[in-house]
Amino acid sequence: MPAEMLRWASALLMAPVAVAASACATRPVTPSSISESRSFVVERDLVGKSVGRGVFKSLVGPDRAFTAYLDGSWDGQTLTLVEDFEFDDGEKDRKTWRLTRQADGTFVGTREDVVGEARGYHDGDAFRLEYLVDFPKDGGGATRVGFRDVLILREDGAIFNKATVGWRGLRVGGVELVIERR
Repeated sequence: MPAEMLRWASALLMAPVAVAASACATRPVTPSSISESRSFVVERDLVGKSVGRGVFKSLVGPDRAFTAYLDGSWDGQTLTLVEDFEFDDGEKDRKTWRLTRQADGTFVGTREDVVGEARGYHDGDAFRLEYLVDFPKDGGGATRVGFRDVLILREDGAIFNKATVGWRGLRVGGVELVIERR
């Protein structure tokens, strides 16, 4: 009988781990409060100057609020999006996306910190972008995490970006960002 109780207790303790792993293994859902959105079009909605305010939420460290100044251009095939980040703790960073449209309508992309290529595609009114990033560790090395972004164009013209961040199959954080034209 004690062995049977031990198996049940072990199963109950592992349930939260399984739920967390499945949360990272699936795509972020389109937020219900934004479901009355218009279709997001990469080459239209990310071109020009805009500013975003958001927060990186971590399950393993402090949350980090930031402002992102975006400048996008479209050459008929590739979106180049320069992102200047200013974190509330004073850190600044610049990243540049290059998202190229493929014949099937999907996108492949690169950025300085992206491992390999990002993959972007339309999913109904949303645009989804999936990619891996190496975050530098103190003392050297890096931690590789996966991002799964969903971008929605709200009726007011602002872009809502929600991302899940995963590490080894577990959800370890997320990003929420609202981007508005300047």
